[in-house]
Amino acid sequence: MTEHIGGLSREQVILLPDVLDDYVDEENPVRFVDAFVDGLDLKKLGFRRVEPEETGRPPYDPSDLLKLYVYGYLNQIRSSRKLERECQRNVEVMWLMKKLAPDFKTIADFRKDNIDCIKPVFKEFVYLCRSLDLFGAELVAIDGSKFKAVNSTKRNLNGKTLAERLKHVEEKIAQYLEEMEEDDRSESVGSSGGAKADGLKEKIGKLDERRQEYIRAQNLMKETGQREVSLTDPDSRLMKADSQKLDVCYNVESAVDSKNHLVVDYDVTNEPNDRSQLARMA
Repeated sequence: MTEHIGGLSREQVILLPDVLDDYVDEENPVRFVDAFVDGLDLKKLGFRRVEPEETGRPPYDPSDLLKLYVYGYLNQIRSSRKLERECQRNVEVMWLMKKLAPDFKTIADFRKDNIDCIKPVFKEFVYLCRSLDLFGAELVAIDGSKFKAVNSTKRNLNGKTLAERLKHVEEKIAQYLEEMEEDDRSESVGSSGGAKADGLKEKIGKLDERRQEYIRAQNLMKETGQREVSLTDPDSRLMKADSQKLDVCYNVESAVDSKNHLVVDYDVTNEPNDRSQLARMA
């Protein structure tokens, strides 16, 4: 009787271990990421810790972390926690990182500490494409795309909504203070209400934090002349997304060359209208 094709036993000891390089074929794009980053002068581009300190714990090589970042960019993996998991289960990433598995905080800190160096890396890629004659340099398409910010619509406020929120919070604080006074009076006649008072103090504390946040937002709008403010992701703005639904987003402008459909340049703005971006991008 014919049987199914069987795999190896998970308990079987392999005397001649597989070479990690065999898992990534010669045409795999991950090999280009590896070669491209190795060809960059990271010190000239401003990356930190290119040369490790003489004392202390050795850091990760920034070229390895940059390779991981670029791989995530190409494969739409933005989260540092997801990139951490890919290092432990994705054969391509294991090959790229030479089995290194940095934790999510290390990955996030690398991105935060070197954020100003990322765009020059993109420019280096553009220069490489030019040297390889991959750009036609005759026709480019320019368009904007809305990218959702890490900010809910409830945390995006204009002047009117901010005033209403502030008024509501102050009314709730006044209400809880009045309840605490009633609780104090009830204690004076023998009733026990200490637990309720503690709960009210905690609520008032949280409301006061929110009130201070709203006041800071109001002051920011007065100082800058902004018509709206996003409390979680301050640079994002409410705009009509590609689905025609209003959402808190960024507007990413891209210029793409017609020859091989490669991105020539990009910019991130919080202006909702593409028309004002066209001349500058061109």
